[in-house]
Amino acid sequence: MVDPLSVAAAAFQLWALVVVFFIVLPAMFGVSLGVSGVYIQILVRILQWATVRIQRGRHEQPGAATPSTGIIEHSGGSMEEELEQLRLSRRPEAGEFTLSDVIYFCQKGLESIVEDQVTQRFSSEELASWNLLTRTNQNFQYISLRLTVFWVLGVLVRYGVLLPLRVALAVIGLWWLVMGTSVVGFLPESSVKNWLSELVHLTCYRICARGLSATIHYHDKENRPRKGGICVANHTTPIDVVILANDGCYAMVGQIHGGLMGVIQRSMLRSCPHIWFERSEMKDRHAVTSRLRAHVCDKNKLPILIFPEGTCVNNTSVLMFKKGSFEIGGTIHPVAIKYDPRFGDAFWNSSKYNMVSYLLRMMSSWAIVVNVWYLPPMTIQEGEDAAHFASRVKSAIARRGGLLDLAWDGGLKRGKVKDCFREEQQKMYSSIVVQNGSQPPGAIRAPHEDE
Repeated sequence: MVDPLSVAAAAFQLWALVVVFFIVLPAMFGVSLGVSGVYIQILVRILQWATVRIQRGRHEQPGAATPSTGIIEHSGGSMEEELEQLRLSRRPEAGEFTLSDVIYFCQKGLESIVEDQVTQRFSSEELASWNLLTRTNQNFQYISLRLTVFWVLGVLVRYGVLLPLRVALAVIGLWWLVMGTSVVGFLPESSVKNWLSELVHLTCYRICARGLSATIHYHDKENRPRKGGICVANHTTPIDVVILANDGCYAMVGQIHGGLMGVIQRSMLRSCPHIWFERSEMKDRHAVTSRLRAHVCDKNKLPILIFPEGTCVNNTSVLMFKKGSFEIGGTIHPVAIKYDPRFGDAFWNSSKYNMVSYLLRMMSSWAIVVNVWYLPPMTIQEGEDAAHFASRVKSAIARRGGLLDLAWDGGLKRGKVKDCFREEQQKMYSSIVVQNGSQPPGAIRAPHEDE
């Protein structure tokens, strides 16, 4: 009689050998066997079929909901342009208030109440069609039995096959990071230690990326960040670190934590000069700037990786960059990161999910497909302050990644609008009213770049 325990043990050994020799070892050496590429191609075809089936089902079902791109259709014009449309009927005198201007401000107020530009950046990106995961599309309804069967099969594959495999790979990657950096930390300072440290970090992140079924496309590699510089990127998820560190090593910046995260941080610090701050230090801006500046001045140290937004944004936009990262000095290496939402929602809504539940959601998604663009290095120009430099870098990242360039502070996720934003709008309107008297009928002069 066959012993079930022996069969289970043999199956586990076979599974472990497959994981180690066909996933872990190729990942450590940066070798791809092509399995992930085939897997993504199959997913693309399945999702395309599902999209066609959903669209056909909507036409076949009477009264089916039609897709909606949003509640508010924003005009996209400036204050000057929209006020000009309201003032076409008459030309106010210089310094004269026009009652029709109230309509503009009422409209903007209602738009902000119903669907403002900020809060929607902290919710999951709406998809054009259902991706057979959670119902991230508001307009999806039951379509057919065949589509439902595919969804059930997808649940079995994702939770029964992919999730255990990905969890195992993540555990292996973290174990390798803790053990490897701890051993390397005992070596004396030398070029060999630095090389081994970078090798340990690189192999760890590659294993963890395989644990997320990550397919990463790097563009313009000649612009990769160099030692002694600062790498800044838009921020969608904590996984951004894993994505970037697959193609090079960075010095991380962050607050010291306890528990498992604290163990990982301390082990990493033994082998590599990462910059971890105590909670009290994080509030001391001068102390933080001094430590970062000292790191950048050493051209032999790894580039610092910073996410100047200070919070995760939902893969559609780039919010205001904090100017602190641009006051340090040195060369800025901008990087644009854009995830493909069809295969999984990479955005981390920290107010809704804790880290463990978020990682489980990511590991039970189809895959992580992401494009990374390295932009040419940028330095502060003569006469340019840190705030304008940060805005210029942010705009370059937004253009390259196909993201919306918004001027709002990511701190509005949990805070109130600063008075300076309201005062800026008041000054803009007052200048329009005062300057309008010198214009032809129906025209509102746009301010010159030098004004």
